[in-house]
Amino acid sequence: MLGEFRRTPVLVPLAAGGGLWTADRGGVRWICAFSHEAALSRFAHARGEAHRTWEYRTVLGARLLDVMVPTLGVPAGVALDAGSDDGALFPPVRGVVPDTAAIDLEDGRDDRHRVGGRDERDGGAP
Repeated sequence: MLGEFRRTPVLVPLAAGGGLWTADRGGVRWICAFSHEAALSRFAHARGEAHRTWEYRTVLGARLLDVMVPTLGVPAGVALDAGSDDGALFPPVRGVVPDTAAIDLEDGRDDRHRVGGRDERDGGAP
């Protein structure tokens, strides 16, 4: 899935100031991206914001991960088709984003399986 995302142009809504629309959750800033206009429209309806015009840019997935994520200066990843059954997260970990932006390298530990302070591999024990 990662390889396909990297090769695919996606729609990224623009924030009021013209930057990419992001959402902070779980200590990560997520760039919100959508695979097509229908997915963006469903997201707007779910937020109760279908009445407004959603400006967006078309950006290659690889550019989001390799260029945009590191420029945010905080742990960041990409949320594709947020709120849909087909949504996917591309978190700020080694192999997804550049090593300089990967949070699993900060202290030398491999935290790729940690979510909210719990390790998913052992059923969520801290």
